[in-house]
Amino acid sequence: MTSPSSSLLQTEAAKSRAIDPLGFYADAIDTSDYAAAIGPVIRAAVGDVGDLLDIGAGGGQLGDVLRKPGGIWTTIEPSRLMGERLARFSPPPAIVASGWRNADVAEKFHDTVFAATMPAVLYDAERFLPRCLSWARRRVVWVVPSHHGPRGMILAGCLPSEWHGEDETPGVDITLGSLPAGSEPHSITKVDWTFTAIVADLRAMANYLAGRLKWPAEDPRREALFLHLKKQSRSHPNGHRLDIERQSAILVWRC
Repeated sequence: MTSPSSSLLQTEAAKSRAIDPLGFYADAIDTSDYAAAIGPVIRAAVGDVGDLLDIGAGGGQLGDVLRKPGGIWTTIEPSRLMGERLARFSPPPAIVASGWRNADVAEKFHDTVFAATMPAVLYDAERFLPRCLSWARRRVVWVVPSHHGPRGMILAGCLPSEWHGEDETPGVDITLGSLPAGSEPHSITKVDWTFTAIVADLRAMANYLAGRLKWPAEDPRREALFLHLKKQSRSHPNGHRLDIERQSAILVWRC
């Protein structure tokens, strides 16, 4: 016979498994001031965006802010879920449903080639930059994390470093350090913004994070993690609101 405590643990584990990190992150970008803070700074740095190629577009929040009315907006986005989100825009972008390495996009067809907070700008910049430059007529723009703090697991910024265990080196330092000599961006601008996440079920989110950290089901740190999140959160009509201060660097290359 299954004990009540075991049933409760199984229920909470099922809830935590139901959390989709990609969808959760996209929802949080919707409720954050990310696009509102970063979009105008990019426009000031580049002027006329022209025809836009948006690589790793995600939910398309920044691309929608940047795209030129009547211009071309093409996205490279392999996720089916994100593709469904992108299709909701009016008019929607053209979607290339593949990764950047295999994307079938004409060279020098788009005025601005744009990529924001995706793994390639951090961990494959040496190969990603030439690919971007091959597609761009006028410029390449990357948005890279520049805060001291974790960048991987969602809501890791709410946790003490001894719990999340992630590298807290600013992402922009990693990116710039991996570029070959002579390929540095022509300009770098830093922008502060706030990552705002609305969490419907804080207990399920705490269990999800504990699972990602590979903590056993009976680990007492799970309860401490839940209480830690609860203390940092504010009440919201749809659950709990968590705010994390972030900073991004806007890197621009001119062709």
